This record gives sequence, structure tokens and C-alpha cells, in this order.
Amino acid sequence: MAASVQRFSAAGRHFIKSLLNTKTIYRTRSTQAVGQVLLNVPETKVTTLDNGLRVASEDSGLTTCTVGLWIDAGSRYENERNNGTAHFLEHMAFKGTRKRSQLDLELEIENMGAHLNAYTSREQTVYYAKAFSRDLPRGEPSDTNSSGRAERHCGCAVNASLLAAVEILADIIQNSTLGEAEIERERGVILREMQEVETNLQEVVFDYLHATAYQDTPLGRTILGPTENIKTINRGDLVEYITTHYKGPRIVLAAAGGVSHNELINLAKFHFGKLPARYSAEALLPCHFTGSEIRVRDDKMPLAHIAIAVEAVGWSHPDTIPLMVANTLIGNWDRSLGSGMNLSSKLAQMACQGNLCHSFQSFNTCYTDTGLWGLYMVCEAGTVSDMMRFTQLEWMSLCTSVTESEVNRAKNLLRTNMLLHLDGSTPICEDIGRQMLCYSRRIPLHELEARIDAIDATTIKDVCMKYIYNKAPVIAAVGPIEQLPDYNGIRGGMHWLRP
Repeated sequence: MAASVQRFSAAGRHFIKSLLNTKTIYRTRSTQAVGQVLLNVPETKVTTLDNGLRVASEDSGLTTCTVGLWIDAGSRYENERNNGTAHFLEHMAFKGTRKRSQLDLELEIENMGAHLNAYTSREQTVYYAKAFSRDLPRGEPSDTNSSGRAERHCGCAVNASLLAAVEILADIIQNSTLGEAEIERERGVILREMQEVETNLQEVVFDYLHATAYQDTPLGRTILGPTENIKTINRGDLVEYITTHYKGPRIVLAAAGGVSHNELINLAKFHFGKLPARYSAEALLPCHFTGSEIRVRDDKMPLAHIAIAVEAVGWSHPDTIPLMVANTLIGNWDRSLGSGMNLSSKLAQMACQGNLCHSFQSFNTCYTDTGLWGLYMVCEAGTVSDMMRFTQLEWMSLCTSVTESEVNRAKNLLRTNMLLHLDGSTPICEDIGRQMLCYSRRIPLHELEARIDAIDATTIKDVCMKYIYNKAPVIAAVGPIEQLPDYNGIRGGMHWLRP
């Protein structure tokens, strides 16, 4: 311990001694209310079509419904030549189909009072629509009435909004025209988007973090792709990506809100039943982690933006939940919140009392077979060194001396955040789609609750020892980082010297 304290500045030693000698009292709140909520969660129903496409829905009776397509295809499935194609294709989805022009598509969505959106990540592409949820007829099939509430389709009566949303989603992923004029127009849009992303330093740092952590692998590439690729991607590249990856077994049709699962199945069979059932692309290649760093020093910038992480685990690994609890233990803090000294996070107390940073946030980013667990911080030039040391000190505390009261507090906070995240049809639909791709099922909330409840201080120490203690980190830093210790110094902070 003393050897670690000596590496801090005089101010740093003052803060660390005072905080380590302070006994923090944590209140463990009852989880009875959480248990009552979990008992009332509607069932998630799952059906697999003959071509492998999965239909998953939760009927919660809300006044809105969200329906979307979660596709197991993102920038990780690209190569160096076509990197950026998945994101480019997302832009092209709403630019017209063989059935609808771009104007027709926009007018139809506007007239429904709906929202149509899409996004691309490193492992998934998502298209979804949010609309009103009207009363769904449960009786015999009926024709469309004057109010447009239901109509005869696929042999059953369905919600008109749900019918239109599913039909539009099917149209844009199967019948997009991908016209040359639209491609050229979107090429310019994406290039301008890249310029905007470069001004978002958090995104820049995380792109650097992936680039150095997963060197020369698909996860190390950006989602938007390099500028030279954006300038050369053509219609053939887009069509090839669709025909290669948009297959039945790789797609989930998810819905939440006021929806009927049986009606969703009928719509899926009608609109997606002809999607190919065989996926012949190469298996997902492993992305190897390399402890390393990227530094971009610019002393003209007012603040330093730094991320440090270790290799974690994929979605389905049993250590994912303990790492989530450890992530919650570190927490996050922002100077603008006006709190800090009374927060349960020791790092937040240190940051506030020592004026060490403007903000920090812990993160646990998971992929199929790997992940990044770490911290992102925004500091002034003069506090970079102390903030990095305090961060590593807290990491070592997780490995060696975390207490049961601290773990119980983090578990309660994780439960709360988990339930607060599922507020509304869109986040629920997103949770269904993501989990179906990651786990091939949606984990019930009571099961997640049980897995969180089974974690104790010993579990956290064991898991953190396994993934954090004496492991080579990755570091990405931008800005006035002269005081950031060199890589060997930071690597040495990943363990405590023992007498």
C-alpha cells in the first residue's frame, strides 16, 4: 500500500490517506419492491419460422407499440475493403423501394403519426418503427373499417398500425432500390457525418480504444469506415452485403407494447417467409486483445479525454453479471451534478474532494466473445496523473478489499437501473431484439435478479482478480496529456506491491 501511495503528488497523498481512513456506511435497501415488479412483467413469447427468422414479442398493453428488425450484422462482419458498408446501407434504407419512393415512405410514416429509425453497431444493424397501439381485435377476421383499425390480412384481423409498420420494415430491407443518385447524395451526407463525429471527443477516444485493443481485427475498425472507403462504396457492395448477411436465421422481428404475438407471427410469415434460410458466410473470426496505447497530444485543447480498459468477456459468459456489478461499484460522476462527497462511489468522492476531473464514467462494453471493461475520464492537464492513479487504486480495491455492504449497494443500484431502462415500448423492444441475438432467448427479469443476488464480495474479488489485477490495459488519450504516466507506469499500477 505504501509503495502505491508514494507515486501520488502531495495533494494526492493527502486525499488518499483521509479517504482510506474514513469508514463509509452503506444502507442496504430491501429488494421486495423489485421482486413485486418482476412478478408482473408480461411473458416474452418467441416463435421461430421455417426459414430460421425469430419472432419475439411482449404484450404489455401500452398505448404505443414498437416493432423492429434486429439483424446479426454490423461492422465486425466487414473486411478492410468494404468497412463502412453496413452503416452506408442503413442510410440507404429510407431512400425509396420498388414500391415506395422516398417521399411516399416519409408521407406514410407521417400520416401514421409514427417514427422510423435505424442504427448500426459493431455487431448489429437495427431498423425499427414506433407507432400508436390501437385495440387489437380478438374475434373473427374482419375487413378494414372506416377508422382503419383492422383489416383482413394473412387470414387474420390485425392492428392497422402494426400491419403498416411490419410491411414497411419488410419493404426497406428486401426491396430498396439503392439508386445511384441516392448513393451519391448519401455519400456526401456520411462524409459530413464523419466530420461531426470527429468533433465528439468521447466517440473519437472510444474509436481509438477499439483500434489499439483489437489491432488489425474487425472490432478495431470504426463503424463509419475510412474516408477512402466511403468515397468508393458502390451499389454492388451494398447488394453483396445484403445478400450475404440478411438471412432468416440472422434476423429477429421484435415487438413490444400493445401487440399480439399471434398476429405478429402471421405478418412475419407473409412478409419475411421468403428470406433465405441458409447462411453460408464465414464464421465470426476471433478478435484478439492487445494491451497497448494510443496517445494524441494537443496542448491547445482545454481538457484531456482519456479511456483505460482491460479485456472483459462476451455477453453469454457467466462472469458478465459480476463485471456489471463491479462496473456499478466504480460508478460515474459529473461536476455539473453538484454532488460527489456524499456519493457511495469512493472514486466520485476522491474526484470531488480533490477536484481531479470534470467527469468520469465506468463502462462495460460486451461483444459476442470479448469485451472492454474500464473508465472514461475528462480532466484538466494538471490533474491527469492523480486521476489515473486514483482510478487504478479503486480497481485494486475491487480486487482485494471490497466489502459486502459496498457490493449490496451496487447490486441494488444495478437492479434499479435495469428496471428503469425498461421504461416504454422502445427500450423493451430493443432489449428483446438484442438479447435474442446475444443469448438466443430473452433472459427473464427474475432470472437476472437471482443471478445478481447470488453475487457477494468474494465473487467480485475473484472476478476482478481474474480480469483486472496485473493485466495489461489499453489506453486511448487525446488532449493535453503531458502528465499522463507512460505505459509502463500505468501497467505497474495494475497491481499492488507486496512486502
